[in-house]
Amino acid sequence: MSDVPTSALVGLLVPKIPSLLKAALWNTLSLSENSSKWDLRTELTINILRSELSKPNPSSISEQQRNSIKIPEVKGPMWVSNATMPAPPEDDVRQKLLKAIDDMKTGDETYTVPALVPVEGEWHGHRANATKTEPDPPISDAEKYARMMKEVKTDAVVLFFHGGAYYLMDASSQRPSTVRYAKMLGGRTFAVRYRLSPQHPFPAPVLDALVAYLSLLHPPPGALHDPVPADKIIIAGDSAGGNLALTLVQTLLQWHRDAGQQPPTLAFHGRPVAVPLPAGVALASPWADLARALPSMRANARFDYLPGPDVFKASRFPHCDIWPARPPRAHLYCDAAAVLHPLASPVLASSWERCPPVLLQVGEEMMADEAMVVAQRMAAQGVPVRWMQFEAMPHCFALLLEENPSTKVLREAWKEWGERVVRGERVGTGGEFVAAKSLAARKVDVERLTGLTDEEVLELMREALRKLEEGVEARTEVPPVV
Repeated sequence: MSDVPTSALVGLLVPKIPSLLKAALWNTLSLSENSSKWDLRTELTINILRSELSKPNPSSISEQQRNSIKIPEVKGPMWVSNATMPAPPEDDVRQKLLKAIDDMKTGDETYTVPALVPVEGEWHGHRANATKTEPDPPISDAEKYARMMKEVKTDAVVLFFHGGAYYLMDASSQRPSTVRYAKMLGGRTFAVRYRLSPQHPFPAPVLDALVAYLSLLHPPPGALHDPVPADKIIIAGDSAGGNLALTLVQTLLQWHRDAGQQPPTLAFHGRPVAVPLPAGVALASPWADLARALPSMRANARFDYLPGPDVFKASRFPHCDIWPARPPRAHLYCDAAAVLHPLASPVLASSWERCPPVLLQVGEEMMADEAMVVAQRMAAQGVPVRWMQFEAMPHCFALLLEENPSTKVLREAWKEWGERVVRGERVGTGGEFVAAKSLAARKVDVERLTGLTDEEVLELMREALRKLEEGVEARTEVPPVV
């Protein structure tokens, strides 16, 4: 919170002092519901977030979006180089995406066809020997990239998608994490500034993700980077970014299914190019069920800060220039009918065969069930899955609780797994449940993480969708910040 103005921080905390004092006292006396599993910092952090995300009079969607994408200044031991991947003159990538969407439909899903546009992002890398307050050097982005590359030790690239429920945050929002990923692997990260909803609904972010991935493999004219081998790329994301990472990989897999035994090809910036699969996929608390329908949404609420699935209604938000959408729709990210499409809710993707190794790290959180369903389906189909669930930890806890011992375990596992997949080493399937405080790890069977059947998941989501579609104009639901 070092970049939050003092006045804003005071305004945020002062009204909460009584409740925070109570939470602190109860945690210290081991009287709070989670005091046996949470330290004081965790107790206070979750209480503040719960209070903020459940305000009775929230601001408009446009104001929330505007406030969430303020780009912070660059300082400290990080390289940040802005880059734009131009849209290819050919329409192949868009047409292949639209074909994949249509081929994977399970009903009458509808969607808005997106424009093919340039995709912005930031190259991130570790800047050695810089102090914590070292200013960004006054040089061009090209020079920053060149200097970053002088410090890079490996070819590893993390293609990263930020969270924010598809309507909040920015490629710059998680620089501490993305720079850390780069440092862990001795490489670099490309954080994608994909288009946000509700202005740019599904599948616009998926198209942006495809352009970014293809641009890493096959740099367009004028790009700062050289071609990146697919077996050196880790596709990563948390929360909504985890959804986008899964969707990108599922789209690539669909292209491979269509192509048979040969890698798919398409026209990209004046030449035919192959589209191989990446080295691996790293996911933190992925949002795989847009309907927010599975039992952990309520069963794990005691450990999380996200509002429940029924909290956000359009009537609670002031109307603004971007929401409700025109014409009104029931979901912020997509048409209601598209919620059940496997490229919108990848928990419903039936086939993950040929998927590269996956690292899936979650808390004992409200979105745990959907991650479990994805992980066990992958493992049952032969995908090497490393599953880690952390007892009593909330959604995306490593971003919020940087000093928590569970975060240290998570990061060490990420580094070890990431180094192995970009070296091309074989990684197997394995799961563990990491206990709070003691950090004792209990092995779990990744193919039996949840008793939910595919049929039950689909029916729960259908029922949630029916509720979502009731009275779109009066009761449009808005997802939480994920």
